[in-house]
Amino acid sequence: MATVTDVPDRSRFEIEIDGAVVGFAQYRRRPGLIAFVHTEIEPGHEGEGLGSALVSAALDAARAEGVAVLPFCPFVRSFIDEHREYAGLVPTDRRAEFGLADA
Repeated sequence: MATVTDVPDRSRFEIEIDGAVVGFAQYRRRPGLIAFVHTEIEPGHEGEGLGSALVSAALDAARAEGVAVLPFCPFVRSFIDEHREYAGLVPTDRRAEFGLADA
């Protein structure tokens, strides 16, 4: 089973399987804001849905914390585009910048 953990001292959410980190979503934080800049899954684990599980957990954490999301990472941006329930995390005035203007 995969586990997602926020690791603030590394500025990223990590996804682990059996105690081994197999991917991460790198971020930059500002007060009230988290900007996702890069997501990576180990090549041996691509295609297993771990990227989606990782990003979903990271976005759920942002929602729970009440912070806005800026999806500079193409994977995070695509995930939000496909899962519109997360589009509200992106500030209305920034959505067009990420191709989410119709959200």
